[in-house]
Amino acid sequence: MALTLYYGSGSPYAWRVQLALEHKALPYELKVLSFSAGDTKKPEFLALNPRHQVPVLTDGNFSLYESNAIVEYIDEAYPGRGAPLFPGDAKTHALIRRLILEVDNYYGPTSEKLLEQAFWKKPEERDAKAIADARAGVVGELGNFEKAMRGDYLAGPLSAADFALYPMVALLKRAQMKLPDLDADGMLPSAIKIWKTRIEALPFFDKTIPPHWKAP
Repeated sequence: MALTLYYGSGSPYAWRVQLALEHKALPYELKVLSFSAGDTKKPEFLALNPRHQVPVLTDGNFSLYESNAIVEYIDEAYPGRGAPLFPGDAKTHALIRRLILEVDNYYGPTSEKLLEQAFWKKPEERDAKAIADARAGVVGELGNFEKAMRGDYLAGPLSAADFALYPMVALLKRAQMKLPDLDADGMLPSAIKIWKTRIEALPFFDKTIPPHWKAP
């Protein structure tokens, strides 16, 4: 086993894979790529992922991109290591997969509207109504996840679904640095706020925080 994770610091999709690797107690090497230096467009990386995106996982001479595929791969390829990412019976597995799809297909596009205002617009270009509408959309989506929760975690037991959503929620705090009136904590329904605290209390969590996100 020689696992290498190619990632960009702060990428929520790469972060979900790193959380999954830690949950599985798998040894791995991190290779940090610089977006500004164009590392994802260099020939050696394009040989791994022609879509020039992170994350990419290599396992010996096997390489795989797309975060959800990676998470499922490490759970199936190393069933005896750590804790399962898809615990429970077939119905629970289906629920976990559905939640992951909801993160990517519903929460993701909704939050992207807010992140665009925070990170891709100059202060003078920001649209107050667009920010308010996007904020309300994110709050609504988080409310949907709160209603769907089956226990301490999204699907009941800690699973790949939690690692899919958490980095996306964590991005709200980063957006608040650009949008001081955002009140990121106030956007979280009570059960999601408690869930977020549980994720952040995991023994391996601190190892995975993007270095530039850590408080000085």
